[in-house]
Amino acid sequence: MAAVLAVARRGHRGLFAFAVAMSVLTPVLAVLAVVDDRVLLGAPLWFKPLKFAISLALYAATLAWMLGQLRERTLQRTGWIVTAAAAIEMAVIVGQAAVGNRSHYNMDTPLSAALWSVMGVTIVVLWLATLAVALRFLRGGGTNPGPDSQLDGPAESPGVVPPITVSDRAATTAIRLGLVVALIGLAEGFLMATAATHTVGAPDGGPGLPLLGWSTVGGDLRIAHFIGMHALQGLPLFGAALSVGHRFDEVTRVRLVQVAAAAWTGLVVLLTWQALRAQPLLTPDALTLAALAALVAVTVAATVGMLAAARSSVPSAA
Repeated sequence: MAAVLAVARRGHRGLFAFAVAMSVLTPVLAVLAVVDDRVLLGAPLWFKPLKFAISLALYAATLAWMLGQLRERTLQRTGWIVTAAAAIEMAVIVGQAAVGNRSHYNMDTPLSAALWSVMGVTIVVLWLATLAVALRFLRGGGTNPGPDSQLDGPAESPGVVPPITVSDRAATTAIRLGLVVALIGLAEGFLMATAATHTVGAPDGGPGLPLLGWSTVGGDLRIAHFIGMHALQGLPLFGAALSVGHRFDEVTRVRLVQVAAAAWTGLVVLLTWQALRAQPLLTPDALTLAALAALVAVTVAATVGMLAAARSSVPSAA
């Protein structure tokens, strides 16, 4: 963990500092959620800022770590743009909560409408910045089998794509696909902003799951948004877990990561489809259950096939 944090700190000072700030803010917001008994849209007033602080801390720390895998400085400006946009978004959310107002979809007063417009801009900026990082990783440039030089290495020649410092191809694949799936999940924000609601078939603020607040009486687009965007952490962690014990060769690890990414994407699509049909997460109909069963079956079959192929490729002992 110390090594991961060191890479994140070197990867981008701004993003790392913002992640630390959100980590410090999180317990403060948790205390406020306990001591402040105000309720907004059926939920404790400080739950939304608390959830955003946790989510943005993870997002910023992960993005800083990813930038630490690149031997170039061109994305440093992108990192600072992300830091500024996330800080502005968090300031609006906390500020509106402090005065007892909604931060999202709030057009009640000119000031609230202006603040929501600002948040709309930050949503677009964060998505485009994440896209820029994803495109850089997808562009490739190979991997560096030597020690991580981070941002302290020599400048690269013009026109040459510098290598990614992660030396394991499965880990690099996990980062790339994690960014792609996260972009799909983050794009759910555009869907919610366009509709000016996150609940389908019921008003926002109705009965919901504890802490998460996801609707239990209608469809909720926040579920797919949450699951998708946290592929940013989940897939790289899965790729790292596959390397423990050296049980699988590199080709098998790459293929297993690809299967996991496809399954994750399928789940995001399934959850979006369920929400758009005004269906609560915990009360799926037969059609949703059938789609989920098909997704699980395909994922299991693909995984078993990959593992069988890996075993058959191992030379038998003489």
